[in-house]
Amino acid sequence: MIEISVVIITFNEEKNLGRCLDSIIEIADEIIIVDSNSTDQTLAIAARYDARVVHNIFVGYGEQKNFASNKAKHDWILSLDADEALSPELIKSISEFKNNPAAYNVYSIPRITNYCGKWIRHCGWYPDRQTRLFNRTKGSWVEKKVHEFWKANNDNEPKGILKGDLLHYSFSSISEHLGKIEKYSELAALDAVSKGKNASILKIFFSPIWHFISGYFIKLGFLDGFYGYVICRLSAYSALVKYSKIRQYYQRSGTKK
Repeated sequence: MIEISVVIITFNEEKNLGRCLDSIIEIADEIIIVDSNSTDQTLAIAARYDARVVHNIFVGYGEQKNFASNKAKHDWILSLDADEALSPELIKSISEFKNNPAAYNVYSIPRITNYCGKWIRHCGWYPDRQTRLFNRTKGSWVEKKVHEFWKANNDNEPKGILKGDLLHYSFSSISEHLGKIEKYSELAALDAVSKGKNASILKIFFSPIWHFISGYFIKLGFLDGFYGYVICRLSAYSALVKYSKIRQYYQRSGTKK
């Protein structure tokens, strides 16, 4: 049988962590939580599930997830965010994987997001395939401050697809969405400027327009009703904020304008 270490990074996740841990009980041979100084009940919840907690100061999502993977006892890693949970079909799929020889070294999982109580199936948000089950000896997380992703050592590494959805409880309110836009746009801008990237006025002007048209019309966001419209408008706003910050920070950095 293949043994799996489930690794989760946390910071003040008392609202989400119990749901996440409940969903992995059947398939986890080890639970590792890497926490960056939570001040709520996150650690108490982790203790109820006999999770091994490791403390590490947060630098960036990619770095934190690589740190977490390296703390695991088993080479097979299921990497989750605390606001995610496994659907019953996905639990069954992973159980079957554990009881058979692995056909691949890497597996992706379709992810569906719950937005203010509604599952979003359009707007370009589904099936948001995520590489989350992998043999850690075959690759690592690209160490970006935000929008990190797992990359195989071999660019031609084939990837399996697991059945069932990864349930993403990312936004319980529009205010929470706006807060995440502020946080992630800041991290993305700092990451871009650290690599010498700038944003032109044309990029700042046209990118938000394209984000809305693409999400709402081309990717059928209108089929998700009111929240589909909100998501597409805020996606456009997110692009405006990110590229505006990139230009601002680039100019402040003293590099050529």
